[in-house]
Amino acid sequence: MLGVSIFTGIYYWIMKTDVGYAFTHAMRQPLFSALFIGLIMGDVKQAIIIGAAVQILYIGLVAAGSNLPADDCLAGLIAVPIALSAGMTTQQAITLAVPVGVLGVFLDQLRKTVNVVFIHMGDKYAEEGDAKGIILCNLVFPTILSFFMRFPVPFLANMYGAGAVQNFMNSIPDWLTQGFTVAGGLLPALGFALTLFVIGKRELMPLFFIGYFLVIISGITVFEAAIFGVCVILLIMAFTDKKVEEA
Repeated sequence: MLGVSIFTGIYYWIMKTDVGYAFTHAMRQPLFSALFIGLIMGDVKQAIIIGAAVQILYIGLVAAGSNLPADDCLAGLIAVPIALSAGMTTQQAITLAVPVGVLGVFLDQLRKTVNVVFIHMGDKYAEEGDAKGIILCNLVFPTILSFFMRFPVPFLANMYGAGAVQNFMNSIPDWLTQGFTVAGGLLPALGFALTLFVIGKRELMPLFFIGYFLVIISGITVFEAAIFGVCVILLIMAFTDKKVEEA
C-alpha cells in the first residue's frame, strides 16, 4: 500500500491547492480519483464501482460561503483504496467515507485558521511595498503549510487501514469536534459577507438578494439558478447596450 499511500497524499495536496481551479474541482471527485487508484492497485473496474458509490454522497454538494459541508476529495482517496484492498462492499465503503469526509472539513477549518497568520504578514508587506513578501504570504507559505497538513492524512490512513482511521476518529475529544462544528457554522456567513464585499456596487445588491431568496423560497437547483442568473445578465447587457446606442 506504500505506492497508493504516497499517491493519495500528493494527490490530495495538489487537488486542494485549487491550482487550475475548475480542473482540480473536477479531478478531486471520488469517481475521478478512483481511476488512478484502480490503475495503481491493479483493479480499475472495482475501483470505479466503489468510487461511483462514494460519489453519490457528494452529488449536488454546494459550498455555501466557499465552505463545503464534507470533503469529497479526502473521502474518496481514503475510502476507495481501503475498500479495494480489504475487499469491502460499496455499502461498507460509504460507511467509511462519511466520517472521513467530516474529518476533512475539520482539517480545512484548521488550515484556514492558521492561514490568518500569513494574511497579517501579507498586510505588513503590503504597507512596506514588498511585492515579493506578498507573494510568499499569499502563495508560497500557505501551499507549504497545506502540504504538511494534507499529505499525512491519506498517507497514514491508507498505510494502516480502516481500523486506524476509526480509532483516530474515536480519539478526537468532543470539545474539539464541537468547536469545529461551531466554527463551520460561522464560516458560510463569513463567505457570504465576503461575497457582498467583493460585489461592492450598491446597484448590484438587489440582484444578489433577489437571487438568494429566489433559491431559498422556490427550492430550485443550483443548475437552474445558474441558468436563470445567466439569462438575467444577458437581459441587463442587452438593455444597457441599447441605451448606449440611443445616447
